[in-house]
Amino acid sequence: MGGVEDDEPASKRLKLASGRLTGLSNGSSLTEPIVGSRDLMARPPQSEGDKDVLGSKGVIKRVEFVRIIAKALHSLGYKKSCAHLEEESGIPLHSSAVDLFMQQVLNGNWDESVVTLHNIGLKDENIVKSACFLILEQKFFELLDGDNVVDALKTLRTEIAPLCINNGRICELSSCIVSSTHCNSVGSSNQDNGRIKPRSKLLEELQKLLPPTVIIPESRLEHLVEQALTLQRDACFFHNSLDKEMSLYSDHQCGRDQIPSRILQILEAHSDEVWFLQFSHNGKYLASSSNDRSAIIWEIDVNGGVSLKHRLSGHQKPVSSVSWSPDDHQLLTCGVEEVVRRWDVSSGECLQVYEKVGLGLVSCGWFPDGKWIFSGINDKSICMWELDGKEVECWKGQKTLKISDLEITSDGKQIISMCRPTAILLLDREAKAERVIEEDQTITSFSLSRDNRFLLVNLLNQEIHLWSIDGNIRLVAKYKGHRRTRFVIRSCFGGLEQAFIACGSEDSQVYIWHRGSGDLVEALPGHSGAVNCVSWNPANPYMLASASDDRTIRIWGLNSLHVKHKSAHSNGTHYCNGGT
Repeated sequence: MGGVEDDEPASKRLKLASGRLTGLSNGSSLTEPIVGSRDLMARPPQSEGDKDVLGSKGVIKRVEFVRIIAKALHSLGYKKSCAHLEEESGIPLHSSAVDLFMQQVLNGNWDESVVTLHNIGLKDENIVKSACFLILEQKFFELLDGDNVVDALKTLRTEIAPLCINNGRICELSSCIVSSTHCNSVGSSNQDNGRIKPRSKLLEELQKLLPPTVIIPESRLEHLVEQALTLQRDACFFHNSLDKEMSLYSDHQCGRDQIPSRILQILEAHSDEVWFLQFSHNGKYLASSSNDRSAIIWEIDVNGGVSLKHRLSGHQKPVSSVSWSPDDHQLLTCGVEEVVRRWDVSSGECLQVYEKVGLGLVSCGWFPDGKWIFSGINDKSICMWELDGKEVECWKGQKTLKISDLEITSDGKQIISMCRPTAILLLDREAKAERVIEEDQTITSFSLSRDNRFLLVNLLNQEIHLWSIDGNIRLVAKYKGHRRTRFVIRSCFGGLEQAFIACGSEDSQVYIWHRGSGDLVEALPGHSGAVNCVSWNPANPYMLASASDDRTIRIWGLNSLHVKHKSAHSNGTHYCNGGT
């Protein structure tokens, strides 16, 4: 097909196996292979009535299917049902040799189990040796535990060492003969607090080592079902519901109604443009900052209603950003090239002011243990402070910009900031090493994923780039569609397992993309000015907030009121839009 050779007669392109040609009724011929010859490359498919396979696709082998079901029944404790299935189907869960081997291991018949292992019919000699090593190692430790040092030494010298594998481990076992204290540390992988591990644990290790055709892996049926559900979930474009709500009774598919797209509340307490907002880690609060030189802490009640808790006043310049403490008990606010203030969330009291004489602070963030704070300075340095205002450390040089976000990874090792208009610095505090993300366009903002593995970067050219920073830095995805011509527009991760990307836009809409595919899911109208910032509630995948130049904050939820989520509150589960 498609080549010169295709013009040749079919007979010239067929290569027949050695054998005797026999005539067919239609005048053609076939080869009748001789005994011992190779099968034809093109073999007929299984017939629909073939009892060796199951399912409409003909890919499920009947024997494997029955054995896996029997294994699941046995693991669930339905041993009689397992036995009945074996008897009725004529398909044993394990061969008689394997059953004998497993019983010998549980009984501690070590020499007999090694003999049986060799009779099971394993073809890979390395697997046989590794399994023997595990069995004899258990024998060695049990002999030592019974103060039978002579026999333990004999086992090590005449049974374990001749296997000629894992020489490092053999040296460790030898040290156990000399020192029982050292034996406890050496046997840590085999013992718990110096005691011999249960033989059932040894059997589990052997099951993982031996081929699945010999001993079916534990929880194999559960794994296959979970795999099928996971594939359905990952293929679901709008998936934003709890996995526990997925059912085995039908294929999983979410609708558009899983995405927060309805305005539930409009918050109008700010008197000027709202520039920044962020939900607390526990989802109980929302903090916003504005050009009106104030920040506001909003409280979310058990029904999902949002109300003003504290107005934080004291900044002499517009408040550019906020940052929640790890325990959500305190809040940082940063004025534009001014100071950083630390507030008590419960009382609304200002606890500390952080400043540098002659310089302005431009960003803020918390160390994961909540004992230090970080701030970018307008001389391009980054400083770390104790809570009482004492400066602990300062990284000077080209570390940050006057307009830059600031993130600290949850292990406290990396500080992330814009070091140049087109570059983001990942500064490793402990290794004192630097990595850089280079972009072709000017960067306007960025945010860090909850698992610290990805960075979401907004660019001047109206694109959002998703970078993997776990290991080698690489560009993963791009998102387009929103408008950005003059202002700093911020994006965020959100939804269940942060499966979506949300972003503001200068066309007064909120844009939502599917993180994996990059496809645009929603463009939400409602604001009457540029949407500067969005934040997705980390404890409620159905609650989204947006801040705008129209001086309002909009709270978005689902059109449906019947989807449950993990409550951020202590009184249990409540519904997507707050309804209990």
